[in-house]
Amino acid sequence: MTVAVTAVSGHLGREIALKLIAQTDSPPVIGLARTPGHVTDLGIEVRPGDYDQPEQLETSLAGVDALVIISGMAAPEDRIQQHRNVINAARAAGVQKLVYTSIIGPEEGTRFSPVVQSNRQTEEDIKASGLDWAIGRNGIYIEPDVEYIDSYKERGEIANSAGAGKCGYTTRSELAHAYSALLSRADLNGGTFNLNGTPITQMQLAAYLNHSFGTDLSYREMTSEDFVADRSAELGDFVGAIIGGIYEGIHQGVYDRPGDFAKVAGRPHQSWDDYFSGLGN
Repeated sequence: MTVAVTAVSGHLGREIALKLIAQTDSPPVIGLARTPGHVTDLGIEVRPGDYDQPEQLETSLAGVDALVIISGMAAPEDRIQQHRNVINAARAAGVQKLVYTSIIGPEEGTRFSPVVQSNRQTEEDIKASGLDWAIGRNGIYIEPDVEYIDSYKERGEIANSAGAGKCGYTTRSELAHAYSALLSRADLNGGTFNLNGTPITQMQLAAYLNHSFGTDLSYREMTSEDFVADRSAELGDFVGAIIGGIYEGIHQGVYDRPGDFAKVAGRPHQSWDDYFSGLGN
């Protein structure tokens, strides 16, 4: 069996490809990327994989048996068709199984909901493809909070609109483990699985960061409007609204769920004690 992973120039696509390559019984792995020349260190064949070019995608998927589709980063109204291009190309090329990296999130009532709805539409398109399929819904990546530690230090706090809501975070490494299982395990075909670790509050997150990095961060709740304005000032209106919508969902309890990681991966999600013990000091 030959497997392929799209968007291997990105964080999650790369992590999944590396996990597949590292398996002792690894099948041949092919990477797809919008600009293959930017991916030079995976040690695998990397083919063109622009979601806006259906004919290119079909050519690049020749000989592929199973495909991991990484959710795109375009605006919600654009990504639905982009994902359909990949699905249709896979079917035309003879791919037998699709695995899709979807998201957990609020389907209505937040600034993030349009993105979630676009992912749900792609889920339905994959189910209707006539191919074998498995869908993972990712929790929120915890790495950006770790990478933001210097800014947190400068501010002396974590401030957002999550309030007391718990968030089922995850890591890209753990997701890669789960997606390699979704790709290889036929008994998971036809399933949709929430992939997240134990939910924690922002106060717990601050405590973990303090322990790992020797900081003294506190947590301060902001209104949703103020948090969106804060994020938009730094990251632009589009990304700021999306991040604000995610934290609206945390506040609503959308991400406070046990998840299906152990069912998919065959072991529990890495604990946050273990994860944070390997960071910082």
